[in-house]
Amino acid sequence: MRRATERSFGAVPNWVVLLLLASLICQYFVQKNYATHVAAGKDLPVPPTPTVVRLASLDSPIFAAQLLMLWLQSFDVQPGISLSFRELDYARIQGWLKLILNLHPHGQYPLLSAARVYAEVDDPPRQRAMLAFVADQFEDDPARRWQWLAHAVYVAKHRLKDRELALQLAERLAAHRQNLAIPSWATQMNIFVLEDMGEIESAKVLLGGLLESGQITDPHERWFLSKRLAELEQKSGE
Repeated sequence: MRRATERSFGAVPNWVVLLLLASLICQYFVQKNYATHVAAGKDLPVPPTPTVVRLASLDSPIFAAQLLMLWLQSFDVQPGISLSFRELDYARIQGWLKLILNLHPHGQYPLLSAARVYAEVDDPPRQRAMLAFVADQFEDDPARRWQWLAHAVYVAKHRLKDRELALQLAERLAAHRQNLAIPSWATQMNIFVLEDMGEIESAKVLLGGLLESGQITDPHERWFLSKRLAELEQKSGE
């Protein structure tokens, strides 16, 4: 049995129904009009110089770098719209990332974002541009930035399916084999990329030379690399 306090829809005054419909229609048109105006999104501005940022931050470059990184990371989310990374100007993204690195050279987040966020977008030209940026910034501080170049090798090989590019990036790591801050597996990536490319003889030469150089002193690592060399020799003999 229906309680006395409940009323049927037909009992609602007509003016209330009309007011509700009018408010819904107004809300629809307001939202539609707002979306039309913001759908294009704002363009990423040109980054200022490090000097300007230092002055604006009262010579607090690390704090400024952290704030700028947070701002850049959230730039794709704008009022009323979420932009795709492929809609952003990657040249300007690189400019902002470089500015942030200049302000805080020991910071890792700019290159982490470059290698693991912006380089993962499904757009080969943008991916290549970001991988080139990571490789160039690696040269300024190999001891602290090697892991991002190692990830760039992975992106080139598995995301772009470009083994030639993966080899070029891996060889930049291999050129710093004497740097003890870079683990040996990272400086050996070029050998395994060559193997994947079918360049067995080249991989054998590099791996054999590495073992004979005396640079590999860990017995477990020597055993692993010797085993891989034996596997390569077996492959070349097939």
